[in-house]
Amino acid sequence: MFWKLQEDILKQNDFKNLTNFIKTTKRFTQFTKVREFETEFAKWQGCKYCVYVNSGSSANLLLINAWKTLKNWSNQDEIIVPAVTWSTNIAPVIQNNLIPVFVDVNLNDLSFNYEQLENSITPKTKAIFITHLLGFPADINKIKKIIGNRDIIILEDCCESQGAQIGGIKVGNFGDGSAFSFYWGHHMTTVEGGMICTNDENFYKMLLLKRSHGLARELPKKYHKEIKKLYPDIDFRFLFLTDGFNVRNTELHAVIGLAQLKKIDSFIQARNENYKLFLDICSNYDDLILIKSEGMSAFVFQFIFKNKKKKEEFQKFIAENGIESRPLISGNLLRQPFLKKYYDSTRFKKADFLHTNAFYIGNNQFVNKDRMNLLDSLMKRFFGKK
Repeated sequence: MFWKLQEDILKQNDFKNLTNFIKTTKRFTQFTKVREFETEFAKWQGCKYCVYVNSGSSANLLLINAWKTLKNWSNQDEIIVPAVTWSTNIAPVIQNNLIPVFVDVNLNDLSFNYEQLENSITPKTKAIFITHLLGFPADINKIKKIIGNRDIIILEDCCESQGAQIGGIKVGNFGDGSAFSFYWGHHMTTVEGGMICTNDENFYKMLLLKRSHGLARELPKKYHKEIKKLYPDIDFRFLFLTDGFNVRNTELHAVIGLAQLKKIDSFIQARNENYKLFLDICSNYDDLILIKSEGMSAFVFQFIFKNKKKKEEFQKFIAENGIESRPLISGNLLRQPFLKKYYDSTRFKKADFLHTNAFYIGNNQFVNKDRMNLLDSLMKRFFGKK
């Protein structure tokens, strides 16, 4: 395949940065570079607090677990989630003994079916976990209107939508906590890594504890004296204030992140410009459902076919011409073995439609006009247009 889902995003200057850093330190576990990356990302994102972890999946896990601890949610309380998202948006809900309540999606922004979302809220609903899918912002204002004055937490998965905006404000700033992924194929990379963003200080403190075993020493130093007074008989270095995990990331990954962050705006601009060309090309074909979104931060080129057979034929055709593709995320997650018990064929029609009729190919800063011209040419050949 010459057009892969993702290219080799790290270049020689990235390796040089790493080499130079390795020569200047003997500390590679979480330390000052991680804190610097968190500070710089918070500035870029426009939030108060950031917590760097080892993956976007770990970010999701801490989002759920930390809020459950802070809010004292009961086992079997409910978290509303979309049927089309990534598996580790759902797994933390189940792993924390909460109930995922699945809602179908729509074909305008790929977020919730908002009417079904409203009807899914019960007295046991504790959070709505939004996925800003494939770079398209969900309708946050509509979701907030649905919630009204009820005590329901809003969590945002921005793993595929870094830099997307609603009314000039970046997604990830509208709820009570948000998760980002820096995996290899995302808008920017730290190879492996994720970030949690929030403006809530208590939540931030809980995240710091949860990230590293529940250790009190992970909190900002201004809190240490007070905590030491509360537990004078325990060595502060090994004082555990809550249950926790070890999902720390390393100094090496933070060094990569700091360099990538300087380029992220240009990466997003390139992806969005590519996506506009993609829409221009695809607008010639009635076989496709197109998604146009204000404030997007384009992630991929998604092909949503009205006809399943035509989708299968086209996907095979482009593979024969060197273009790699994959399902749209993983389709309807409720068809997966570990979630099948939640599946109801009458309630998730749009998710099922995407499962059978959609796929995507790569879009990133390495996709140039030559590739876009090739895609245009291939589509003309396939659809029989001159």
